[in-house]
Amino acid sequence: MDASDLTLREASVDDAAALLHVIREAFSARRPVDPPADALTDDVTDIEAALIAGTGVVGEIDGHIVAGLLIDREGDLVTLRRVSVLPRVARHGVAGDLVEAALSLSADLGASRATLVVREEFPELVGWWRERGFEVIGEEPPVIRLVRDLPVVVDVPTADDMRELGRRIGALLRRGDVVIATGELGAGKTTLTQGLADGLGVTGPVISPTFVISRIHPNPGDGPALVHVDAYRLGGAAELGDIDLDASLADSVTLIEWGAGLAEWLADDRLDIDIVRGVDTDERAVYLTGVGPRWAGALDTLRETR
Repeated sequence: MDASDLTLREASVDDAAALLHVIREAFSARRPVDPPADALTDDVTDIEAALIAGTGVVGEIDGHIVAGLLIDREGDLVTLRRVSVLPRVARHGVAGDLVEAALSLSADLGASRATLVVREEFPELVGWWRERGFEVIGEEPPVIRLVRDLPVVVDVPTADDMRELGRRIGALLRRGDVVIATGELGAGKTTLTQGLADGLGVTGPVISPTFVISRIHPNPGDGPALVHVDAYRLGGAAELGDIDLDASLADSVTLIEWGAGLAEWLADDRLDIDIVRGVDTDERAVYLTGVGPRWAGALDTLRETR
């Protein structure tokens, strides 16, 4: 099995038996704990009941389920459970992709926050979840509880709507903020940035800096400048480091187009923006994900009922 061929989808009740197999394999491969994990006592009816009452996500390779998790929902809060990857495809980014899909699905369903528990015997797992934006909020022996905000999903029908969304985001930004914008060519990253620049009050014109890599837009008032970076032609994080963004990072807002996988090292707290083009339509869905304590609750004014 090649983990690069992974496809993700919402789980159905018909997946219960295959999902149970993945859960048992994954939890059996972990270090033994006392008392044993509840997951090891699940049966098919437990998984079916969880999928009927809530939902889940499964990952498939060549039509075989190799990863999955359950999602329980109560109001605007979702709980991720039984996060599992078959040992033979583990450590290839499968778990991270699975969780991101679950968070996006939960946001699409209207939830605003996600929580989960990790056994205290697995501090490495706590670290893994913290790398994905979760924060520890308490200990309930034998588990540790973590929580994070879910992506804010905004439907954007037109270019004018994209600029207006950018203005609203710009009004929330402050010195030291790092924004990473992702989306295919023509998705609207530069249009969003133009609105964001308006919201910050910086001077323009704001155009794609593809051939100069970065542009600095000063702020004539008391607000931060905007450092606009296009990482499309960069070969890796080292080349991004050569731009010497550290010199302006603390006093500016830094926005990196095409920065996913390259720019996360710039700041522990950041705003990830993913623009997804609709199928057979010009409408976009914009996913806004705040990572780190700086963004806890900061995007709630942008949440919309879809």
